[in-house]
Amino acid sequence: MARKPFIAGNWKMNMTVESGKKLIEELKPLVKDANCTVALCVPAILIPEMTKAAAGSNISIGAENVHFAASGAYTGEISAAMLKDYGVKFVIIGHSERRQYFGETDETVNKRTLTALENGLTPIVCVGETLSQRENGETEKVLDTQLETGLKGVEDATKLIIAYEPVWAIGTGKTATDEQAQETIAYIRKKIGQLFCPKCAEKVIIQYGGSMNAANCKGLMAQPDIDGGLIGGASLKLDFATIVNYDK
Repeated sequence: MARKPFIAGNWKMNMTVESGKKLIEELKPLVKDANCTVALCVPAILIPEMTKAAAGSNISIGAENVHFAASGAYTGEISAAMLKDYGVKFVIIGHSERRQYFGETDETVNKRTLTALENGLTPIVCVGETLSQRENGETEKVLDTQLETGLKGVEDATKLIIAYEPVWAIGTGKTATDEQAQETIAYIRKKIGQLFCPKCAEKVIIQYGGSMNAANCKGLMAQPDIDGGLIGGASLKLDFATIVNYDK
């Protein structure tokens, strides 16, 4: 069965209620006939109002993070139950910025991923190497560790999404070539096949998350193992609609 492409925006720490609602209202008619799943992962404080703005459309509102505890003394964190209260389905876990700035590790990614799955959320698990790791030929070694540790204990890999985001291509304007992205994502799929089963790997959606934009989306999406994109800066403007409609 063919994998349905999935284009998700990651607003990061951007937008206000007013600007977010305005963008969603403008996007709704532009993406209504999309042949892919469409989501916008937004700051937690914006989820209620963005959910209202997207109501009745094919745009799902997702979250940018989730804590692994059900509740407790974790100041500033958001639980899975809180997200579910607002109908959130998708949640980004282990984004490189969380790893770089906030001490996220493969172990905490694993705990958050398991919690998301236990609560019926679909985790978008981010993996990827730095520029020095790529230049030193360590890409596959880094991905092996991230996948082996990050997905430990997961029973059904088809219930999650993988986002390959080469750290050197996030927010830098640099993008892996179509061939580089395809080669690495094909390796990730092979690794998932080893960790779970080949049939499972063929069903898992794997996004590319390194500066996909309106200009390069067609070439990237034409690759056989690339099933969508985790879009950063381009999801803050109407370019997002062009990416969503990459096949038109």
